[in-house]
Amino acid sequence: MSVILRTVAEEEARELEINVPDDLEAGVYANVAAVWHTPYEFTIDFSVIQQGDQPSVRVVSRVRIPTTVIFDLLRALNSNMTKYEEAFGEIRRFEPPTPDEGEGDAADQNG
Repeated sequence: MSVILRTVAEEEARELEINVPDDLEAGVYANVAAVWHTPYEFTIDFSVIQQGDQPSVRVVSRVRIPTTVIFDLLRALNSNMTKYEEAFGEIRRFEPPTPDEGEGDAADQNG
């Protein structure tokens, strides 16, 4: 895969080839992201919710990003979200049913 990188400080774009190691190619699933920062970097913990008696969250990947790169990440996310929505429609957040809605659905199915 090759990607063209462009930064504010650069007048011209640079093309870089990105090589993904075989053991990382499949990626990991995450349904939670937590972001925190220091004066020098942003850290994103990608996690997955684990169900059970005591639901917990397990970090599956931690990514540290220099503060100078965070705007490039935000721009890339915004650009990709726009392209996604143009192709597939508006991204909607999942909202669980309220207790009243859940009870009505069960009664309708049984009644």
